[in-house]
Formats: sequence, structure tokens, C-alpha cells
Amino acid sequence: MVSCGRRSASCEDEAEEQAAVENVEPRYVYGIAADDYTIDTCRVHAGETLSGILGRHGLSSKQWCAMQPLLKQHPELSAIREGGRYYAFRNDTALCYYAYKISRRETVIASLQDSLYVWRDTLPMRIDSKKAEFTITSSLWQAISSQDLPVELALELSEIYAWTINFFALQQGDSVRVLYDEQYIDTTRVGIGRIYAAHFYHGKRWLPAYYADSAKLSPYLAEPIPATKINNYYDEQGNSLRKTFLKAPLNYKRISSHFSYARKHPVYHVVRPHTGVDYAAPAGTPVVALGDGVVAFRAYKGGGGNTIKIRHNSTYETAYLHLSKYAKGLKVGQYVKQGDVIGYVGSTGASTGPHLDFRVWKNGTPVNPLTLESPSAEPVPAELKQAYDSLAREYSRILLDDQTAR
Repeated sequence: MVSCGRRSASCEDEAEEQAAVENVEPRYVYGIAADDYTIDTCRVHAGETLSGILGRHGLSSKQWCAMQPLLKQHPELSAIREGGRYYAFRNDTALCYYAYKISRRETVIASLQDSLYVWRDTLPMRIDSKKAEFTITSSLWQAISSQDLPVELALELSEIYAWTINFFALQQGDSVRVLYDEQYIDTTRVGIGRIYAAHFYHGKRWLPAYYADSAKLSPYLAEPIPATKINNYYDEQGNSLRKTFLKAPLNYKRISSHFSYARKHPVYHVVRPHTGVDYAAPAGTPVVALGDGVVAFRAYKGGGGNTIKIRHNSTYETAYLHLSKYAKGLKVGQYVKQGDVIGYVGSTGASTGPHLDFRVWKNGTPVNPLTLESPSAEPVPAELKQAYDSLAREYSRILLDDQTAR
């Protein structure tokens, strides 16, 4: 066995290397009798192509031509990235197999002998249920990382409580209990699965969040329920932790410009991103807040003219541009409710006519308002409330049981 570049020789990941014990039964790697081949273990270098890699390991130009239909059917074979790991199985005369690791779990393998075909090998993943408890001293990220907990917990908790907690205003002493799944390949933690329950202490009160779907409620029901009936996070009363957005912030006549990263600006006549949607409407048409939130900006802003920005939570922010004027008394820091009038359609700034340029950001990244998925705000259906209450009590019991604490 040899290695390319400066990498050490290895025919597989640690789990596979442990299985390759000498003087036992023949070794099989990805179902291939490994002892029959020399296996080169390599990393993809900057600028390398699949044809160059395979040619360097002995693939002939005739074999490469024969591979083309295979590559069309399985584009993941050639979707190599710098630093990616691959294995070349060679005999004395030719390159026989090529294996590329798509991820920690999955490898795609191509047989390059007389019969050309492709298959995948997936390492098994173990799911362990975990419970964690921690106190916040500076930030959610710091609290989680200081206990060697998965950083993904911070992302998921921020999403679950996005409408309930302002994560920019956490206080020292806030604390969290959380029940979730951890994902392992062998002994290596590779991520988390679902968060099932959490108690978040903030603002001098505990804020529960419980996940419920048809599978979780089924043990508490006499009859099965449709999978689409319920699938969300709820509080102890069964109210959704998420809130809805309006479909649009005004009554408009038509959409005059769509979300695009390559739109020719109607005033400046240059191609530039337009990360919003232009709603054509008569001047003076009322513009309303898409959802509950706090006014973060209210001022004239260059080409955007009179602009309002609303921070709905730690995840979502919306902006309303080219307004003719603002709603009376509207000011920065003011809390507005969904549907409140915040301004009126105009043509201020770089504009060719009355319209509203409406924009949405999720975690600081622009998203297309027309494809924004508004979360459901429906509570637990009445016919499932009793089952949900039983599930919530069980979640709470687990979170409060110190014996199972991490």
C-alpha cells in the first residue's frame, strides 16, 4: 500500500483500519478483496481534475472514454473538492477501482474493469439520546462550547426560540436544560439530530419547548394520526413557539422586479444584485409590518430613500424601501405588531416610480420574500391536546430528573 503526497498510508478510516487485521480472514474494503490490490490513499490537490487523478493512477484514455456514460449517470464521482480523500485500487497492470469519500459516512465507488458500474458504501450511524444542563455566563455559544457540547445545539436552540427569546439580550445566569439526539460514527461525534425538549430560563421565568409529531404522540392515542397533522415545537399549553408572516406587506397591483443577483438597475443602468421584491402600487398605499418586531432603523438611506427596518427576532429582519413617508409617531426602538401600518408607498431615493422594495434577511443572509416559508402558528389541535399534555409531562420529567443529567 502506498500514499500520495505527504499523507500517511491508510486504506480506510479508523473503523475500517481496525477491521484490517493480518493473518485473519481476507480483508474486504467496500466489498473489494483488498489483498488483491495495491491501494493508494490520497487527497485531492488544488486544481486537480478527475481525469488527471485517474490518469496518474493508471487509467488509460480508452478507459476514460468508456467511463463517460457512467459519469453522466453519477456526477458525484467527479464532484471532487480540494482536500477530499480518495482511494485507487491497482493491480500490476491497471487501475481497477476508484473510491471517493463524499462525506464521513458515505463513499462512492466505481468499478473500472470490464464491467463498469458504481455503488455506494455508507457507514452505520449510532444515535444516542442525551440530556445537557448549562448556565450562561456570557453567551449561548460560550456556555455550550465550555462543556464540550455540540455547537449545533446553539444553532438549533436559537431557531426553536427565535420568536420567544432575544438572543442578543441574554443575561448572566440564564440557563438551559435540553434533551436531544447525538449522532456518532463509531466513537466520533458527527452532529446532533432532533432536539425533543428544552427548558430555557430567561427573563426570570422558565420557557418550555416540546417537539411533537405523529410518531411522538402515537403511544398516547388509541388510533394513528396523519403524519402531516402535527409537526412543530410548542409550549406547555400547546401553543406554537413560532409565529406567521403575512404573505406581503401591502396591497399591490403587480410585482415589477423579482429577487435577483444580476438585475440591471433601472436608474443606474448597471448589473447589480437586487435582493428584494418590488411591489408596484399607487403612491400613498399603506405598508404594514410583515410580523411582530422592533423598529431597528427609520431614516433616509441613499438609493433606498425613506427606509424602515424591523428586527422580528434573532433570526429574521425585514426592510421597506422608497417610502413616501413614515407612519405618524413611528420611531426606532418601537414595538410593532403584524399588520400595523408603518409607512406609505412612495418613490424616494433611486426610483423610477411609486413602488415598495421589500427585503428579508434570515440570519443576516438575504432570502427571496416570495419563497419565504412562514412557520405555522397553529396550536396543538384540540383532538390531540390530551395526548400532547401527556407527552409534555414526560419530557418535563426527563429534563428535571437529575439522575439522567449529563
